[in-house]
Amino acid sequence: MARPLVKREGLKRLKARTATEGARKPSKRGAEPPRDAQASHMRLLLAAKKEFAEKGLMGARVDEIARRAKVNKQLIYYHFGDKDGLYLAALEHAYIDIRVSERRLNLSDLPPDKAMSKLVGFTFDYVRDNREFVLLLINENMMKAKYLRRSTAARLERSPLVELIAETLDRGIADGLFRPKLDPVQLYISIAGMCFFYMSNIHTLSVLFDRDLRSPAAMEERRSHVISFVMSSLVAPPSRIRLEHPR
Repeated sequence: MARPLVKREGLKRLKARTATEGARKPSKRGAEPPRDAQASHMRLLLAAKKEFAEKGLMGARVDEIARRAKVNKQLIYYHFGDKDGLYLAALEHAYIDIRVSERRLNLSDLPPDKAMSKLVGFTFDYVRDNREFVLLLINENMMKAKYLRRSTAARLERSPLVELIAETLDRGIADGLFRPKLDPVQLYISIAGMCFFYMSNIHTLSVLFDRDLRSPAAMEERRSHVISFVMSSLVAPPSRIRLEHPR
């Protein structure tokens, strides 16, 4: 006896939905071994950072990300859920990477003036050497931080950095090296701004000022200038230095 038309159509829709879900997320039986899963997860993150940095969220294609990562496209859905999930993960990875690198500077082990100088130099070097980070931030700002607002991970990484800068400033003030009442957040925004602006606008600035600001010599000149500029802004007034450190 033939099935009613409604039931047959319902069965077709059920089969189509099941096939789609199966394509989006591999079954547990077909899941990657833990070591392979970790490796493919990282390859996808690195490939996604490149693709999103170059083309933005809207222009990026999951097929291209999978091709760059040399994995099956289904693994994007398995690891990250969807394209938006992959974008957020790539953005978080970019922020976590710079925060982890900052902690490795071990600034607490250095005199406060040496520590601040090292942080400024590191910040310049990082944005110089990580063009993808610069482009990802530009793209996310164009979207008014829509995805970063959803990130708990990126915001959790913020506090240790602020505490580290505040602790370094406090040590410098106590030693009579730095002027008092310095806001660690304002200071970091200034440091990041002087480094980030140069890198994000390097092509237009090169044309406007008729200089090759991408050359190694120009980069080193800018790096030295930023360090000197920041350190000069931190120095305690001469009277304070004379009073607290008499000869």
